[in-house]
Amino acid sequence: MRLFHAAARTHARFDDEHVIAYAGLEPVMRLAERIDLGGLVDEHVAIADRCGVNAAAKISSIVAGMAAGADSIADLDALRHGGMDTLFDGIRAPSTLGVFLRCLRWGNVRQIEKVSREVLGRLAAHTPLLPAAGTVAFLDVDSMQKRTYGYAKQGSGFGHTKIGGKSVLVRGLNVLASVLSTPLAAPVITGTRLRGGKANSARGAESFVAESITAAWAAGATGILLLRADSAFYSAGVIGACRRAGAYFSVTAKMDPKIKAAIAAIDQDAWTTITYPKAVFDEQAGRWVSDAEIAEVSYTAFASKNKQAVTARLIVRRVKRLNPAAVIGQDELFSTYRYHAIFTDSPFHLVQAEQQHRDHAIVEQVFADLNDGPLAHLPSGDFAANAAWVTCAAITHNLLRATGCLAGGVHAKARGATLRRRLVAVPARLARHGRGHITVHLPQHWRWRQAWMNVFDAVHDPPPAEAV
Repeated sequence: MRLFHAAARTHARFDDEHVIAYAGLEPVMRLAERIDLGGLVDEHVAIADRCGVNAAAKISSIVAGMAAGADSIADLDALRHGGMDTLFDGIRAPSTLGVFLRCLRWGNVRQIEKVSREVLGRLAAHTPLLPAAGTVAFLDVDSMQKRTYGYAKQGSGFGHTKIGGKSVLVRGLNVLASVLSTPLAAPVITGTRLRGGKANSARGAESFVAESITAAWAAGATGILLLRADSAFYSAGVIGACRRAGAYFSVTAKMDPKIKAAIAAIDQDAWTTITYPKAVFDEQAGRWVSDAEIAEVSYTAFASKNKQAVTARLIVRRVKRLNPAAVIGQDELFSTYRYHAIFTDSPFHLVQAEQQHRDHAIVEQVFADLNDGPLAHLPSGDFAANAAWVTCAAITHNLLRATGCLAGGVHAKARGATLRRRLVAVPARLARHGRGHITVHLPQHWRWRQAWMNVFDAVHDPPPAEAV
């Protein structure tokens, strides 16, 4: 591709008041109005500070800015350009939104978290957000140490995170999140909670898990609901919260002496070879040849805790340790293994239950999506402001995910950055005609025209049928 006009004959002016850069915000925010985002904020969020007036308009502006790609308070000014004030009402300046975020208290953050859970339930009712959730769904809980810079971030501290597969100390704030998915649906966020940087992963996890399970039920996960988590959440509190709420659990067990003794007691004939990454199928033997095997045994955890003992399945995966001296002809006398134990009451058979637990890594996809979008930064020095920002990012993620489901095809599982690029960041010219009518003129030959129109048609009259 090359330029057609010479540089001396090319000119630029920012003078067109009828052009907008984010035409996709119209159907996205129309969907937000369909589920009454503003009404939910008015109902649940009560801010005592005078800077907290018109919370519905301000939170809607933050969500719209995030949907357009804003990852800082200053970037929210992208909403104020061209004909945006012709298409939208109540757009707030970044300075106003920054003051609003800083006036929030922790109680207000918890209120916004409730709004986020309500929004997810309504999105699931209005769009095909979670197909097959009534049969089986997975709730994944994990935490992320979000790096911050400088010492002005309230609550920041050094916590462990993995970079390049290695655990390192990173100064920042800790984000606890739960995501809900099905075998047919991409993950949506059921809950978020910001903690201080020094917080361990399991702090507050019991109540958080209970809230997340309730949000999952409200979003339509009325069938088998399986909570998956890593060893940081291997505790009597978390597992007890699952059992009280009627959900199954699948949690990585800590390799303490009792777990090791249970593994050592497994009979050698009980191990089953499984299909594992880079495994090879031997047609002559009719089985998979790999170093990965699994077995299970009954196990009682937390027996030392009063009335908190839980008896369930201990599923163990073992992978043979490679002998680095084998290449020079030094064979090993006996095989040694690395063990990975899962404590679960999953109703699925052994191979299926173990494979499903490995899919817990889907939560990392959501963290990557958020880091590539509104959580590229934690924009304020105030802790409550950052906590509210994280919750607004969760609302935006779910709103974009619902938009992708309405668009159909690959967009139902596309990353947030892809949805913003294809469906939101579409330039358009606004034209008024008739009495109160407006037409959004979009680029001809837009590659994703049909997907965009699918969303537009779905959120305009007549209203779409509720998802079953």
